[in-house]
Parts: sequence; C-alpha cells; structure tokens
Amino acid sequence: MLQKSYDVLEQIRLPHGLYIASPSPDYRYVWLRDCFYISLPFLDKPTTHYEQAYHRMFDLFREYEWKLDIHARQKPVNDWEYIHARYTADDIKEIHDQSWGHIQYDMIGAFLFGLAAGMKRNKKMFRDMKDVEITQKIVHYLQTAEYWQDPDHGMWEEWREVHTSSVGACVAGLHAIRPYVDVPESLIELGIEQLFGLLPRESVDKRADLAQLSLIYPYQLLDGALADHVVSQVERWLVRDRGVMRYEGDSYYSTLEAQFGRSHPLSFYYGTEAEWTFGFPWLALCHLQLGNRKQAEFYLRKTEQVMVKPGILPELYFSKTDIPNPNTPLGWSCAMYILAKEALMKLK
Repeated sequence: MLQKSYDVLEQIRLPHGLYIASPSPDYRYVWLRDCFYISLPFLDKPTTHYEQAYHRMFDLFREYEWKLDIHARQKPVNDWEYIHARYTADDIKEIHDQSWGHIQYDMIGAFLFGLAAGMKRNKKMFRDMKDVEITQKIVHYLQTAEYWQDPDHGMWEEWREVHTSSVGACVAGLHAIRPYVDVPESLIELGIEQLFGLLPRESVDKRADLAQLSLIYPYQLLDGALADHVVSQVERWLVRDRGVMRYEGDSYYSTLEAQFGRSHPLSFYYGTEAEWTFGFPWLALCHLQLGNRKQAEFYLRKTEQVMVKPGILPELYFSKTDIPNPNTPLGWSCAMYILAKEALMKLK
C-alpha cells in the first residue's frame, strides 16, 4: 500500500517539481498548501524532490515579487492583491477568470515552515541570495498584512474569519525561519497572543475544525492538556465512519449541496457533511505526537480501510455512504497516509 501511495505522488508530480492536487479535471491545479503537505514525505529522503518543489515556489514568488514589494509597504485591499493560493498546473500562473478565496495565511506560514525544515536537514533550499531576499519580503508581507488579526479564507478557502490554524501556521513558520532571515520577536508574539486567545475554538463560527490538527502536526505548537483537548474535540464532533468532517455544517460536497447550494446557515447542513479521508492519518500523526501509539495505530487501520484500492485515497466520501467524490486519488490524503505509516513503522 505504501508504494502505491508513493506512485500517486509521482503521478501528480509535474516536470517543474510542484504537484497537482489530483488527476481529477476539477483539481488539476497547483495549490501551494497541497504542495507543502505532499512534499513532506520526501523531507527525510535522499532525493531532490523536496527542494525542487520549494525552488519552483521561489520562482513563482520571483515572478510575483512586485506584490511582495508593494505589500511590504502597504496592506493589500482587494483579494487579488494577496499572494494567490492556486495556480495553473503547467506554467504556474495566477488564475483571474475564476473567483477564489486567495487570502490564506496558513499557506504562507506553511511555506516558511517547510523551507526551514529542509534547511535543518541540510537540504539546499536557498539557491542564491535572491531566494533569501524573497523570504525576507514574505516576512514583511505577513507583518504588513497583520496576519494575526486580518481575517483570511483559511485552509478551506471559504468565508473570512481569524482562524487559529492560519495564525498558528504563521507563528510556526516565522519561528522556524528566524535563524535565516530577520523576524521581529514582536511579530511572533502578536500571533501567539491571538492564537491562545482564540483556542480551543478554530474561529468565531467554528468550535472545532479539522484544520486545527495542524497545530499539533506538523507545527508542534500545542502539547499537553490543550493538545489533548483539540484532538478530543475533533474526535467527539467531527470523526465519522469513512473520514473526518472539516467542521460542523460544512456544505462542500454535502449531500444537500446539489439541491440547495451552499448559501444556507451552517445548521442547515448538520448531519450531511462530507467525510474527508486525510483526517484519519492526520489524527494518527497527532496521536503519535502525544504519545498515544495505540490510537495512532487505530487511525492508520481506519485509513487503510477507506482506500478505494491499495494506497489510493479519495478526497472524501459523501456523508454516511461508501461513495467517494471524483477527486480520487487526492495527493494530500496519500501523503498523510505515507507520513503516518512510516512514522509508525519507525517505532517497530
């Protein structure tokens, strides 16, 4: 199963080093966040896949450096001014003929965190001083945009709120990248203050969210009782038979979406939310961080049980069914399985 999941990652890897989210026509795009998670299995591998992904992201930031230059001085106003989250697959260009929730600070924090993680393992992440300069400008971008209090579209690219998962990603990324560029201590402290002021909620609208697991893995911002509480919230309110709901009232691929759309209050969709497969290996990874090996093994088995074929995970299943959505396989899901499987294998 493990090799089959690696085969999926190779299938969706593009010649320039980044990844499409899925071979599905609807998902044949490059999301920077997906590339962060899909790259993680290669962090400790003797290949250049990991750094190649970041080098192509640096090339992207070089192309849109004018945005970083402007917004190192003044806060973005319109959505299109922000660093975009999703790009065309072949040439990595912004997409302007589709409306999208591009304001996603967790994506920027993830980039900084992943960049530093590669450097800690002696990977050649910076090719030249221009890459260092771009990284410094990204730090200034987060500062000017006021990531700690500016509502963003979050990991799920929906309505704007201040999300603990987004603030936490930036805190983790800024802290990790400090040895390599200048990061004011106050910039991290503002995020920490906001983060712990909002927890254990994800946001004003969401008491629990699958995205909060990122605060434990990979970012390791939470431990002890608070980490236990965040995981138990997800397990109590969001875990289902074939996956984990993103949050209560999620309308995306709800069994009511086709008939009623997505504009109703969250409560309208209760009990119809899609079940996301990467939630199971993500919970396994969190339980490993917390020292709960048996629970990690439980969620790894759950992951393998919801594969459509060995190593092949869909994005999600429709609520209370064994019907996956068309975005199969999903690279992010397969990468999370690889990470959980290999982490448990190391313990044996």
